[in-house]
Amino acid sequence: MTTRMSEDVFTVTDFKLDPGRVVKHAARVGRPVLLTSRGRGVAVVQSIQDYESGEDERAFMRAVVEGLADLESGYEVSLADAKARLGVS
Repeated sequence: MTTRMSEDVFTVTDFKLDPGRVVKHAARVGRPVLLTSRGRGVAVVQSIQDYESGEDERAFMRAVVEGLADLESGYEVSLADAKARLGVS
């Protein structure tokens, strides 16, 4: 999800004073929270569930891109060969 600048921006000072509030906000809204210092973004806080989900999505997309690159370079195997290599019937 995209950070809503009107709701999901906190200063580093806010975070130092009440980190629980910032973490709870990120978990409640399901969006990352931007931490700023002197008006500039310096860090992002997000729930562990959202972080893990994003990592899973990125890993999947990397695998898709690698697979497409293999196809473009002519590297492919038949379904039967893939099953035989993996020991799947």
